[in-house]
Amino acid sequence: MSENCSGSCGSCSSCASCGSCGEDKLAKKMGLISRKILVLSGKGGVGKSSVAATIALQLAASGRKVGLLDCDFHGPSLPTILGVTHKKLDYSEEDGIIPLPMGNLKFLSVGLLMDDPDQAIVWRGPAKMGVIKQLLEDTLWGELDDLVLDFPPGTGDEILSACQLIPGEKNAIVVTTPQEVSLADCRKCLDFCRKLELNILGIVENMSSFVCPDCGKAHALFSADGGKQLAASYDLKLLAQLPLDPKFMAACDSGTLPAKIAEFPVISL
Repeated sequence: MSENCSGSCGSCSSCASCGSCGEDKLAKKMGLISRKILVLSGKGGVGKSSVAATIALQLAASGRKVGLLDCDFHGPSLPTILGVTHKKLDYSEEDGIIPLPMGNLKFLSVGLLMDDPDQAIVWRGPAKMGVIKQLLEDTLWGELDDLVLDFPPGTGDEILSACQLIPGEKNAIVVTTPQEVSLADCRKCLDFCRKLELNILGIVENMSSFVCPDCGKAHALFSADGGKQLAASYDLKLLAQLPLDPKFMAACDSGTLPAKIAEFPVISL
């Protein structure tokens, strides 16, 4: 709380929306989280949300305390991937939004706050920044080893807002598929990360190949080793080359990924 704040703001009972101490509250909440991991991609349709879910679930399975925040407001797919579309979040005046507990994982998505999951969210940039601030500041995250944030593709309002709001070191993972049309956009995303001084943990090459379930032969449907070459050219770590796996896609569609996460390749951080 700011020394200029009486603790009894007229606009709220908990001083949460006070202009003079809001930054202190956000810094305090984020200070309880050891590592912030922003999952990004310059290109849509590369499987970024499934990669974010995999990272969060694998970290939680290893015994770490993990938060997963879905910042893709216009297309929140993580509730489907995690099998929690039927769940609703709790809220209390004292603690704010209470993220959904899933073992060592705490999950929050705007998709769980909507009465109708098919309702479109029509927000301009300033509204998005306000919502991201609220999800970070007014959520009972508690002490976490990792907070994984899943963003929409590109370098727009959501990621800019998060970078401005989250204090201290921020880590980025960039997801791409092997073909040049994806790599070209991801090079822009890497430039964005460096301009905002994000610590880039590495590259995930998704859909690296399709392994035929009948013959076992790998087929490079979207070119080959594009993510590997991108990582090498930027002197970054290649965190994983993930194949197109019908079993993985079925687990995401059916919401059974949390129960089956041990069956799929590890994204090594």
